[in-house]
Amino acid sequence: MKTLKRAVRLSGAVLVLLTGALPVACAADSFTIPAGTTLRVELTTTLSSKTNSTGDLFTGKVTEPIFQAGEETVPERSIVQGHITMERPPGRVKGKAEMRLVVDTIEVPDGRRYSLAAALHDAQVPEGEKVKGEEGTVEGPAKDTKGGAVQTGIGAGVGAGIGAIAAGGTGALYGAGIGAAVAIVHALAKHHGDVVLPQGTEMTFVIPRTVTATRTTAPAAMVVPNVH
Repeated sequence: MKTLKRAVRLSGAVLVLLTGALPVACAADSFTIPAGTTLRVELTTTLSSKTNSTGDLFTGKVTEPIFQAGEETVPERSIVQGHITMERPPGRVKGKAEMRLVVDTIEVPDGRRYSLAAALHDAQVPEGEKVKGEEGTVEGPAKDTKGGAVQTGIGAGVGAGIGAIAAGGTGALYGAGIGAAVAIVHALAKHHGDVVLPQGTEMTFVIPRTVTATRTTAPAAMVVPNVH
């Protein structure tokens, strides 16, 4: 009888311990991000208004950690995934190309993934482009219909790269040297009037309002966007 009572007391103690631990477990599945928090990201895919469309995905890596109450909630090199919410090519006669981006999820190194919304605030865009408005729309340069790759003075080899990109997408950027790739981006943006955001572009997203980032209930493999 004594043994039975002791077992009952032990079971009750274990239940209390488990019940007390539940709020801690739940807290680990979410964290609050104050309004105005910045999320600094390096783009790991190349985006272009010529080859991408509204709804296309992009990925990036966090370059500066986010701390909340002294705790690192989003470590450096966490992976972000977002999508293009609006894309407009340059007009034939007038009108500049535009592209709007938003970050949808953050996956931290331990595998947890959180859902949130962050709008683009600023980016180191190529010459002639700019980020405008509260929603962070990237605006392309004015279309140059007079000049070509030869007028940019960057050489026939880079000119051929521009032609490859214009004809078949931005994949040619990956095979170019860093200096040549930058020259290609600048020449492409100027000549065609498209928004071009190459891999490695540094971007700043902002959380517009205080949100609770919640762990997704069924984490899936990170979707890698197609390279156009």
